[in-house]
Order: sequence, then C-alpha cells, then structure tokens
Amino acid sequence: MTDMVREIVLDTETTGLSPDDGHRIIEIGALELINHMPTGKKCHLYINPEREIDVEAERVHGISGAFLADKPVFTDIVDEFLDFIQNDKLIIHNAPFDMGFINAELKWAGKTPLPADQAIDTLVMARKKFPGAQASLDALCRRFAIDNSHRDLHGALIDADLLAEVYIELTGGRQPDLGLGASQVAMTATPADGAAATQGFTIETGPLRPARPHAVSAAEKEAHDAFIETISDPIWRQSSET
Repeated sequence: MTDMVREIVLDTETTGLSPDDGHRIIEIGALELINHMPTGKKCHLYINPEREIDVEAERVHGISGAFLADKPVFTDIVDEFLDFIQNDKLIIHNAPFDMGFINAELKWAGKTPLPADQAIDTLVMARKKFPGAQASLDALCRRFAIDNSHRDLHGALIDADLLAEVYIELTGGRQPDLGLGASQVAMTATPADGAAATQGFTIETGPLRPARPHAVSAAEKEAHDAFIETISDPIWRQSSET
C-alpha cells in the first residue's frame, strides 16, 4: 500500500514587496493535498499588518487597511498556521518571496523559521519543464486549460486553489486509482471534439464476461480427423506414432 504523502499548497498577500522594508503578510491561503489530491481541508487567514498597505500592492490584491482593521495580528494566528502546515512540504509559486515573508513574521513572533527545503517552488518546476515559456500562474493556467476566469484580483486562497491544479499537472496530471478488481470495469475509447479516439476515455461499469471455453468439441474433432485422411503421411500421425 502506498504511503500517504501530505503537502500544503500555499500563497500569501502582503503590504508590499519586501519584509526587509517592514512589509507584512495580510492574507494566508493554504490547502491540503494527500497523494496530490485536494482533501478539502483549508486554512484561510486575514491578518492585521499594523501598518499601511502600499498603493501598488492594494491594486494587485484589493485588500484595504480598513478591511483588516479588526483582523487578528500575526502573533494571534501563528499557532493555527503552524498547526495546519506541520512539517509537510509547502507548494509555493515563487517560493523565495512567500518564504521570506513567512520567516520574517515567524522571527518577529519569536518562532523558529521554516527551512528553505520545506518549500517546493512551482515556478522553478515550470521553467525547467517549459524552458523559455511564460511561467506565471496565469500563463500556466492557460497552458493546462485551468479556468481562472474568477481571478480578477490576486487572493491567497484563490491562488492556492489554482496552484494546486497547476502543481498536479506539473507532476504528471491526475492519475486516479481505478481500483480494478473482480468487480466490473471496462474502458472504452471515445472521440472528444473530433479528436482521435485514443485521446479520450470513459469508464463504464458492467459484469465481466464469463471465461470462454477452449476445449475441442466432438464435431471439431470429427472434422479434423476427416481432414487428416485427405493428407499423405500427415505430421499429426507421425508425432503420435513416435
């Protein structure tokens, strides 16, 4: 039985571009994958940064200081965040950006920073798989035909959800466990939108056919014996006489 692999797809929104300039995290979106499949478990947090949000940053994510005024500060949610991610791998697009902010917040909260190798960077994965091609999240959604029409603005949970689909495609696409047993699964090729039949499949259920008998019938044996009589020195009789 395959061991369970837990991963966390994660994204953040911030007040600006760098924690070195005192910028803070204002939103965390994270969701759980088990063996590359979403489980539905999510962690979505808005955070009061205790500072102003850069105008350019607000244009990207649309989150205002007024909206965050009554939200908890990072030290109030840090344990909830760490309990959710645990020590599992973090799937992040452009990991140095998010990890830089997360570790700065953890340091300010008196917590141990996360190791760099806990993150898997899907931006690096995409550039290796498609060298020279655009590798933004939007570009990858277009490449893999993932619907991102609802992404008018950046949002941590929306982006984490899209990234989960992108990550699954980058790692080989969905490979569902068909669970083929004695029960009843037949796979049939079906053309889709004019494509070749080998490009699409549907799964149909039904009883397995009974085993076909292969024993020679009396009529078949009689016909064979009659045929042998028409042949001079047939090989079948030579083998039977040796």
